[in-house]
Amino acid sequence: MAYYHRLGDIPRKRHTQFRQPDGSLYHEQLVGTLGFSGVSSLLYHRHAPTRITRIGEPVPYEPVKSDVPLAPYHIRPFKGEATGEDYLSARKTLLMNKDCTISICLPREREMTYFYKNALADEIVFIHEGSGELHSQMGRLEVEAGDYVVIPRTIIHQWKWSEGPVRLLITESFSPVETVRRYRNHFGQLLEHSPYCERDIRPPHELLQEDQPGEYLVQIKKEGFLHQYYYDFSPLDVVGWDGYFYPYAFSIHDFEPITGRIHQPPPVHQTFETQGFVVCSFVPRLFDYHPLAIPAPYNHSNVDSDEILYYVAGNFMSRKGIDIASFTIHPSGLPHGPHPGTVEASIGKKETHELAVMIDTFKPLYLTVEALDLVDQNYPMSWNPDVAPQAPRPADMMD
Repeated sequence: MAYYHRLGDIPRKRHTQFRQPDGSLYHEQLVGTLGFSGVSSLLYHRHAPTRITRIGEPVPYEPVKSDVPLAPYHIRPFKGEATGEDYLSARKTLLMNKDCTISICLPREREMTYFYKNALADEIVFIHEGSGELHSQMGRLEVEAGDYVVIPRTIIHQWKWSEGPVRLLITESFSPVETVRRYRNHFGQLLEHSPYCERDIRPPHELLQEDQPGEYLVQIKKEGFLHQYYYDFSPLDVVGWDGYFYPYAFSIHDFEPITGRIHQPPPVHQTFETQGFVVCSFVPRLFDYHPLAIPAPYNHSNVDSDEILYYVAGNFMSRKGIDIASFTIHPSGLPHGPHPGTVEASIGKKETHELAVMIDTFKPLYLTVEALDLVDQNYPMSWNPDVAPQAPRPADMMD
């Protein structure tokens, strides 16, 4: 949940006459969640948003769940090669459950020739590498490496990337993505102890107002398909809007870490929450300052959640053999903790420059079929230096 924002021209009172220069009415549209009980925005279009010219054949677009043993997993990164041509074809879903999907995306194309709308899920796009602009009905939003870009469901948008590599971590949420409840007062304002505030949240700042006739494709993702909808006007025909429902950016570099005398648990790193998972940001910070502090995390069991860590930058003190852009997955049912030797090595360290995104889900996650070829077979045995790794090969994990 963001804060109230207004952009462009709107009538003084909602649901009243608002006329175009030729005397015709602008077309008002309410966009929001939870029926009429959640956050929403009112948009004012030049053309009726219901005016469809034709509908194409739906394209199947759904990840396939694999069946693998209960184990900790390390998913190795894609090494710089594009994972597909454009934003949708390059999206490779690696983990999924009924609450979310977690994907990587390294698109080859710089611009999308179509518009995209996710009809069922909010999306959190973490920009690991790259910069560019998000163009949506709410306007232009410049983004760069380190940004979380939260795009609420149903918002029509497209990306335009600058030159250079683009690497994205994309998390779909089938419930609304919100700021953390304990950081807010009952008015919704972020409190003084919050690790970020409204000043750090960047909404769209300039309307695009495209009004050229033509054929415009909007690909709508819903129930395992990309549905092909065509219009004779651009979706970016909005002259003004206001409300609480819009895409926004928040930089991981603006997250202010919470530290203490002894090791702090992962909730101090929490950045977003949903009904099915939380997102945390590990950022450069001072270590614990008790004279006998152990900076490395203690062994712990994820009784109620699966823990996914995506490595962005730096050298994580508790892990060995993990590359940048790797995932580690530690499922509920198994304890996990620092690799051998890392606890002693951490004592006396004063700070860390690591950068990572953590996603903790409240229901079990499943590796997809596409993830299997990236699995590090040695990872489950990597805590025991006396045992030769005997992890199953990916091809053996399907049964």
